[in-house]
Amino acid sequence: MVFKAGRLVAISRRVRYRREEAQGPSPGFSNVEKLRKKSRQRRLRRSSQASRQAAGIPGVPPTEEKDGNLPDIVNSGSLHEFLVHLHERYGPVVSFWFGRRLVVSLGTVDVLKQHINPNKTSDPFETMLKSLLRYQSTGGNVSENHMRKKLYENGVTASLQSNFALLLKVWAEIGKGFLDGSLDKSANRKKQYEDALMQLESILKKIIKERRGMNFNQHIFIDSLVQGNLNDQQILEDSMIFSLASCIITAKLCTWAICFLTTSEEVQKKLYEEIDQVFGKGPITPEKIEQLRYCRQVLCETVRAARLTPVSARLQDVEGKVDKFIIPRETLVLYALGVVLQDPRTWPSPHKFDPERFDDESVVKTFSLLGFSGTQECPELRCAYMVTTVLLSVLVRRLHLLSVEGQVIETKYELVTSSKEEAWITVSKRC
Repeated sequence: MVFKAGRLVAISRRVRYRREEAQGPSPGFSNVEKLRKKSRQRRLRRSSQASRQAAGIPGVPPTEEKDGNLPDIVNSGSLHEFLVHLHERYGPVVSFWFGRRLVVSLGTVDVLKQHINPNKTSDPFETMLKSLLRYQSTGGNVSENHMRKKLYENGVTASLQSNFALLLKVWAEIGKGFLDGSLDKSANRKKQYEDALMQLESILKKIIKERRGMNFNQHIFIDSLVQGNLNDQQILEDSMIFSLASCIITAKLCTWAICFLTTSEEVQKKLYEEIDQVFGKGPITPEKIEQLRYCRQVLCETVRAARLTPVSARLQDVEGKVDKFIIPRETLVLYALGVVLQDPRTWPSPHKFDPERFDDESVVKTFSLLGFSGTQECPELRCAYMVTTVLLSVLVRRLHLLSVEGQVIETKYELVTSSKEEAWITVSKRC
């Protein structure tokens, strides 16, 4: 939605110009002069309106008229790191600019509670990813969103049950470069991205066509969408979002979980004992996986400590209020989850990897509120939890996971957090 809106404005402007040109010249002005004056007046009105809308919300003015604060984001290293500095300086509610568009960022649990409660029917990570893919980010009405959410939940459940033994593969990370503006500035890179997107869409369209009206032994996520009351474009977009998000989130959750386990012998020992107690010498089954309570705590703490998805977003459908600040309609609202997940007021000793913090029921509720578990858990993350649990159950049963001496893992913050370089571990066989 961030980028698509600009295109719609430009298209509508061209339509008006053509209509005005068709009407002929006006007295006292040439047609071209009149159009230029109107264009300048519109820009001034938009600038004045945007300035008034941002008034009262602390933050930074645009560095450049066209790019807004994108240069500041690039200089910070990532959007997450930019938001860390912004919230440290201005507090829990801050504003900045994506191009000429006002953006508000929320950076504590308290302000997120105020904004999340009336907006439970849309998935903020889906909103962010759909925006970057230039899909339609705004959903339907409340009942339609509830229906689609239930449809996705059932789709994930059926897919996991039907394909439990399969290994998931990561396609490719798409969307990199949008948040710092670099993709639009490189014609070659942009073409490669758009070609890849078209290829993926072509594959999905073929699969959707094959699955429609047919009965298969194995149920996949697309089957639930096809059976639901969705049009072809909705099925395509939702299939793309789920495929990309679930694959990349699963891959990174697996990587970070293994890395964190190598740093704590005590955590790994406790996880092994639980896996051994639940499975013994028997097979890994979906029913027994539900009994791995400590394993789930390890994964939740991995999501928190790695800041797995550091930023998500929602579009402000109607004018709203957070704390003492008014958020105008059509404002892009970011959830600075990477900031929230390291807030010492919510997470004591936030830089310590401590799965047992999730023994506290209030911590579990907070984590659910942020969309990482419980009823607010997104389908993609639910899939990632299951796949990573299977992976850890297989590995930890057989191997000791050990860190590489002297290795320093530096973090790269994008839509999903990863390590800047390859992360290595060593292993030894359990007796």
